[in-house]
Amino acid sequence: MFDLSAVQAAIAEFDSDGWLLADFRGSNVLARRIVDLEGQVPTSRRWFYFVPRRGEPGKLVHRIESGVLDHLPGSKRIYLRWQELEAGLAEMLRGFRRVAMEYSPRNANPYVSKLDAGTVELIRSFGVEPVSSGDLIQLFEAVWDDDQWQMHLEASKHTTSAFQRAFEFIVRRLDQGTGPRESEVVQLILDHFREHGLTTYHPPIVAVGPHSGDPHYETTPTTDVVMKKGDFVLIDLWAKLDQPRAVYSDYTQVAYLGHDVPDQFEKVFRVVAQARDAAIAFVREAFAAGRPVQGWQVDQAARDVIGRAGYGDYFCHRTGHSIGQETHGNGANMDNLETHETRRVLPRTCFSIEPGIYLPEFGVRSEVNVFVAADGQVHVTGTVQERVWPLLALVK
Repeated sequence: MFDLSAVQAAIAEFDSDGWLLADFRGSNVLARRIVDLEGQVPTSRRWFYFVPRRGEPGKLVHRIESGVLDHLPGSKRIYLRWQELEAGLAEMLRGFRRVAMEYSPRNANPYVSKLDAGTVELIRSFGVEPVSSGDLIQLFEAVWDDDQWQMHLEASKHTTSAFQRAFEFIVRRLDQGTGPRESEVVQLILDHFREHGLTTYHPPIVAVGPHSGDPHYETTPTTDVVMKKGDFVLIDLWAKLDQPRAVYSDYTQVAYLGHDVPDQFEKVFRVVAQARDAAIAFVREAFAAGRPVQGWQVDQAARDVIGRAGYGDYFCHRTGHSIGQETHGNGANMDNLETHETRRVLPRTCFSIEPGIYLPEFGVRSEVNVFVAADGQVHVTGTVQERVWPLLALVK
């Protein structure tokens, strides 16, 4: 439910004069969620909803769809002609200087950029400077309540145990003389999720040997392989409780199908683990000191470690992504590669830390989740793997 006082408090916190929410035919899903229109059939005409830092909000709606925002507080203007739309917007924004919108300068953050350039031009023509609503969106899209944190912890128990079940299955099949196919392990994990009341939007990644060097590898009938002793295996899995408002857990572990892990695997893993730990430490130290943290800074903390080790060209994705009711949520990503993520890491948000090094022969990724509590305490969920698991030595 739309909470005007909470929205206005957020506008003040992030130093804007107001927040202009707008949509055309469902193009701005973020705005639609904020104003409680998600799940409803999008209107065919443009609407605008302006929430000032203080005072009464304003609505601008088309005559034939004039009731679309009637559930929200504020006065209403109705337009028919395009000239009335422009005049109505100009009047609604009169006297305001900096207005937040679903806009990102230079399209630096496409996750936030939901409004077209023409709308931005129009707003600027009124003497108003659009600023990004990225951090505002986080407060209403990415912040977890206590129930969601507990649902994450519950899901984490079962996603973590899925690794153990998968590894035991692999070893058992190897002992029987024929290792399983990647696809069989994928199905085993999906069965495990279903048995424990979890759901997921996509099957996990089970990648053997060179397949693990592809960060988004997907097993298909033409790529499926049988595992054998001496193979390197990467498993990346994600799931959430099959309940309303549940949030994901998302982890990656790597293993060697043998007793003694060859140095080529351990050497690369040590660099990845150091990068993972450097990113976590950066977040912990910043919150302990009361310093603001932007997503790009966390990415850079991990990226610097991998770069100094000589593997910079082989770390080909961001360090982490926001986690929420979708695996890739609408909060800040840990990214200074694909985007320069200037959104802040906010309390009560969760994100992955998952640096990786991807070589032609094999790839290593170590992934955990980080949740920053309301008091600034930084919690890490998932297994903080310290070495490549030597499965034949560990699993009996």
